[in-house]
Amino acid sequence: MGTDLNLAISQIRFARDYTQSLLAGIPDDCWFVQPQNVVSHIAWQVGHLAMAQYGLCLFRIRGRADTDLDLMSSAFRKKFSRGTTPDADPSRNPTVSEIRSVLDRVHEQSLLELAGFSESLLAEGVDPPFAVYPNKLGCLLFCSHHEMIHAGQIGLLRRLLGLAPVR
Repeated sequence: MGTDLNLAISQIRFARDYTQSLLAGIPDDCWFVQPQNVVSHIAWQVGHLAMAQYGLCLFRIRGRADTDLDLMSSAFRKKFSRGTTPDADPSRNPTVSEIRSVLDRVHEQSLLELAGFSESLLAEGVDPPFAVYPNKLGCLLFCSHHEMIHAGQIGLLRRLLGLAPVR
């Protein structure tokens, strides 16, 4: 496994560990709360991270696989895609448990498959978004950057919900 791929995997793991530390201690009944004048909530942030990791680490690298619907439904993906509007009504969203489960499944599958990606595959070009390089490796590097952006939003939402900061 190349040094660049190892770096990408390390960054993806670090970003997820940090996100999980932010999510620890947020009660389930706070996940759909949108603080006044805020256009997001924890559930949307986490669902979006699951959808984005799938897109950046799996779909953009190897295309769609038959087993992808076991990771995440099409409805889930559409609910949390870029440009969607968070819905604060829990009855019109997957449950907190479902969102967490998808987040974990996509992350585990990503790490499983990443280790087997070749340098030649990762050197193939892609359209934006990517970071550092306009290729599939750039997608992997962008995954951790993207997650840290949303981790910042989760951290802010924690504070607006009256919860203590993590760091």
